[in-house]
Amino acid sequence: MLTNPIPLAQALIREPSITPLSAGCFDVLERWLKDLGFTVWRVVFEEEGHPPTENLYAKRVGHGPNLCFAGHIDVVPPGDTTQWTHPPFDPVIKDDVLYGRGAEDMKGAIASMIAGVARFLERGGAAPNLSFLLTADEEGYAINGTQKALRWMRETLGETIDYCVVGEPTNPTFLGEMAKIGRRGSLLGQLTVHGRQGHVAYPHLADNPITRLVAMLHALKAEPVDEGNAWFPPSNLEVTSIDAVNPTHNLIPASATAHFNIRFNDGFTGETMQQWVRERCNRVGGAYDLHMRVSGESFLCPPGPLSDALIRACQIVTGHVPQLSTTGGTSDARFIREYCPVIEFGTTGFTPHQVNERVEIQVLDQLADVYAQWIKELNDCHLKA
Repeated sequence: MLTNPIPLAQALIREPSITPLSAGCFDVLERWLKDLGFTVWRVVFEEEGHPPTENLYAKRVGHGPNLCFAGHIDVVPPGDTTQWTHPPFDPVIKDDVLYGRGAEDMKGAIASMIAGVARFLERGGAAPNLSFLLTADEEGYAINGTQKALRWMRETLGETIDYCVVGEPTNPTFLGEMAKIGRRGSLLGQLTVHGRQGHVAYPHLADNPITRLVAMLHALKAEPVDEGNAWFPPSNLEVTSIDAVNPTHNLIPASATAHFNIRFNDGFTGETMQQWVRERCNRVGGAYDLHMRVSGESFLCPPGPLSDALIRACQIVTGHVPQLSTTGGTSDARFIREYCPVIEFGTTGFTPHQVNERVEIQVLDQLADVYAQWIKELNDCHLKA
């Protein structure tokens, strides 16, 4: 039973763990992990302005390096449940496909991780230290989740991890296609330009903020941010909304606001990216307010023993050599990389966050084999050293 990821994936999907709720997911996981010989710690972190969030760390003592499986049990809301073919928290298998919220992102991968550990242990022989780091705060603000859990592990338990795989859905079309060794940073911006309200028939008596806001957005978008590099595509800014909150057609508004997001490569830090934005807004001039928040820095874990082990595991199990990539959004790998080398590899990524989220049963089964082989490859590498 422990070597089969499907029952566990179904049990996790049944728990409506919408961020930051863990529902009963950690109860389920604690039972399975203890059956595999893991010691389990559960800890709740709080911060003013953000809801308390539960996290789980589990470890099975072995020899050598600590190989960690990391991920999140929280999911995004299902949206209009009438649009789902099957209820989002009632896991259904149809035509060898598992349906349910979290099937791909990423309860299915967590189930495959535990099944993979069980398969590795079933084969016998020396085992490394194995651990799990799971949070319920990845799909939200990630304030009371992995980054605090990592500090708590080090400061309270004296725990360190040596290698980590995060089970985000990384494969665009088939298992073994892609693994992530880095991610672009993300900057969220709110730009408000101030003018002077007035009648549209007397523009000389007013100052239209929309005109300057458009000019600033043009300054931000007209030229490429950069050209990218060997591992990263060019940084990119997208305007996500423009609003003057104007209730009538013959009024020049007093202010206008735009929101934007920049996904930036490792040619920038969050700080230098903010400086770049300010410089371009200042070219236009005038009164404006600019609020920016960096939700994650860009990072790269260069190819090495960790990625080599995963590539060999994928090739053995799937016959494919995964492309090492930095595409996509952010993940909790951005916090883990400060502590150890990290790589992301999980299911296919057809339906995360979508209505009728689903994953093929075969993908979860093969993924468990990849994780088991990943442990073996790194363990063998350590034993030979």
